[in-house]
Amino acid sequence: MAKITIINGNPSLTSRLSAIIGLTEELLRKENVEVHHVNVAELPPEDLIHTKFESEAIVKANALVAQADAVIVASPVYKASYTGVLKTFLDLIPQKGLAGKIILPLFIGGSLAHLLSIDYSLKPVLASLGARHILGGVYTVDTQVARTEAGGFEIAEELRTRLEENVAELVKETNLRLQYTELPKGLA
Repeated sequence: MAKITIINGNPSLTSRLSAIIGLTEELLRKENVEVHHVNVAELPPEDLIHTKFESEAIVKANALVAQADAVIVASPVYKASYTGVLKTFLDLIPQKGLAGKIILPLFIGGSLAHLLSIDYSLKPVLASLGARHILGGVYTVDTQVARTEAGGFEIAEELRTRLEENVAELVKETNLRLQYTELPKGLA
């Protein structure tokens, strides 16, 4: 069974991005994937700010990333880039901590003006951490995730379709990589 860790770089755990992550997790579970979470907002701020690699919370979070076959990196876009709290956590991942992992970025922003933020701000950092297989990702605008009167969220059909397609690609690529790594020596 494939293991996927979702790194949620949102400082708030009740937002439109949370709804997108929730739908993504639902889609992954339908594909029989084991899902784990690193909610950066729940990590001790002093451990993040002071780069405490040995902190128990950071060690546990990094273990979830290390054990994953694939990683989803989710963030709202602030000032044309991902959040600072996400950057502080990425700085604590070991130098080649994303090597051999398939990565799916999920970003949400206020407008299409920041559509390329995944490419110009996130992908170079992921590559420096050893990631070589970074999928195109999903960028959406916050108007595609509407708050309901009941306090929940309604995700636009177009976004839902893009998430379904990207999750299917992530699962397919992850399963292919797992099959390849399980081949007997000499066949791989």
